Amino acid sequence: MLASMSMMMSHGFKSSKQEFTFGPWKITAAKNHIMKSKDIERLAEEMNMPSLPEMLFGDNVLRIQHTDGYAIEFNAIDALKRVSNMEDAVKVACAQEWQDSRADSEHSKEVVRPYNWTYTTDYRGTLIGEGVEIKVTETAERINMEKLKAREQIMFFDEVLLFEDELHDHGVSMISVKIGGKNYMLREFSTRESRIDELKNVPAALYTDPNEIAQHLTLKLTVCERLELPVTQCQTAVNKVLQ
Repeated sequence: MLASMSMMMSHGFKSSKQEFTFGPWKITAAKNHIMKSKDIERLAEEMNMPSLPEMLFGDNVLRIQHTDGYAIEFNAIDALKRVSNMEDAVKVACAQEWQDSRADSEHSKEVVRPYNWTYTTDYRGTLIGEGVEIKVTETAERINMEKLKAREQIMFFDEVLLFEDELHDHGVSMISVKIGGKNYMLREFSTRESRIDELKNVPAALYTDPNEIAQHLTLKLTVCERLELPVTQCQTAVNKVLQ
């Protein structure tokens, strides 16, 4: 495995930008300060959302780009744009309590439709490319998790936080990305959900640890896709670097 990257819950606010190049590929991980409140309010109006996450890192980005121009990247704005697609996916008993806690928000008074206040999103990354594009198809192939556990030298690692909201002390969100070494990528999206009373035997300390709590939650949905990379003259060089 060449590298692994995660976007997890951290509170670092120091701006930084890391780049790593291998063959025709370049990985960019940029982390900037939290968005200003006036910019968040403007964005909420543009997106027709009554409220956005308390901590929104709109300039943070994780991008994997080929010299031919195509890329896949992860950013907060595009992730928020997909929130409306998951409005009915999560049912939380304390939803009204959360709404009441933000009753003084000017935007919340203008809501005329149900609102996904958990910011649950089906965002799977943003595909970039002009002329050459990554082809996406559903697949039965799965990510080899055992290979990810292998103790190999990690040539690059970084964590990029896109947004976070404590949901009135009732929730946590996490996005993670890992890359391997073939001429295609496997993208696996899943949703897991369980009631607290179904987790009586799980230590409360694990509730906010995505890697630990995931194995205890009920799997609701899994979508596996194969992202075929465009065939270019650089492909042979790519394979030699990755293998």
